[in-house]
Amino acid sequence: MPNEPIPGRGTSRNPAGRFATLTRALSPDLADECPEPAAATELLPELSKSILCQNNSPDVPFRQSINPYRGCEHGCVYCYARPAHAYVDLSPGLDFETKIFFKPDAANLLRKSFNRPAYRVSTISLGANTDPYQPAERRLGITREILTVMAEYRHPVAIVTKSALVERDLDLLSDLARDNLIRVLISVTSLDDDLKRSLEPRAASPARRLKTIRHLSQAGVPVGALIAPVIPGLNEHELDRLVEAVARAGADHAAYILLRLPWEVRDLFVDWLETHRPLRAKRVMNLLRQFRHGRDNDPCFGSRMRGEGTLAELLGQRFTQACRRNNLATGDRPSLNIGAFWRPPGGHSQMPLF
Repeated sequence: MPNEPIPGRGTSRNPAGRFATLTRALSPDLADECPEPAAATELLPELSKSILCQNNSPDVPFRQSINPYRGCEHGCVYCYARPAHAYVDLSPGLDFETKIFFKPDAANLLRKSFNRPAYRVSTISLGANTDPYQPAERRLGITREILTVMAEYRHPVAIVTKSALVERDLDLLSDLARDNLIRVLISVTSLDDDLKRSLEPRAASPARRLKTIRHLSQAGVPVGALIAPVIPGLNEHELDRLVEAVARAGADHAAYILLRLPWEVRDLFVDWLETHRPLRAKRVMNLLRQFRHGRDNDPCFGSRMRGEGTLAELLGQRFTQACRRNNLATGDRPSLNIGAFWRPPGGHSQMPLF
């Protein structure tokens, strides 16, 4: 399809996934006659047998997670989750933003998991892959149903989002916070509205995300900031100002992640650079390679999140010093409470027999 930007979408490209057995290309003779790609969102139910995903990566501080959605309407062009759409024979490009799979039975599946005698409690990360508060959540409410189950069972949960919609569930979050069962990370990428509009077209504005941090903090919900991704030559210069801004808003801790470009994400991001920041495109990629030993991406545990080399060390030191100046904690946070977990009477519980 013609590579023209689509308002409200991170990319207009729709390349075939790496597992596709058939690919299609537009003939140059037909390019002028071809209509623009459809940009409407399609919601597709995904029936699952289980809801908990297990993790053994040493780079992330959780053992299990739940993803209410596959694909994300926020349209962040850099999203590392885009390649997951290739597993269902769809494109990591425009398909990822417009064909959103949702799990209608998520809450019931979670109750079944909690009711199993062999279940062992550990913090569940909600939305580790795609945002649990993306626009579809406003209509479907699956994330709220999951949080309702968490509150019923007094189960610890951590949330990562860049959406102000998380404020809708302040009642549940405040309830969980009273027993040290909740932690929220608000992802903040830039304070530049113009950059945000093209890089993360349907996510909340920078000012709105800072306001969300403030509202969560005032409600007694532990909230931190995830400054991600840090993109050398594009938003890296904002690092100190971002740390200061989230601290003033009420965040109590912060973390950062260097831009990752796995699989198809690399070509989509380069295309975005050449479309929206053509004068910076080569510089951004050259700088990124200096963090990755000359490569566009590094899949190795231990280095993929931060990079390696002199520039990576300097970036880490800048971040640490900025957090110290603003009294923000870094590193692993204290564990959430696993001792409050219980199984309410009913369902598969045997308590009613007594």
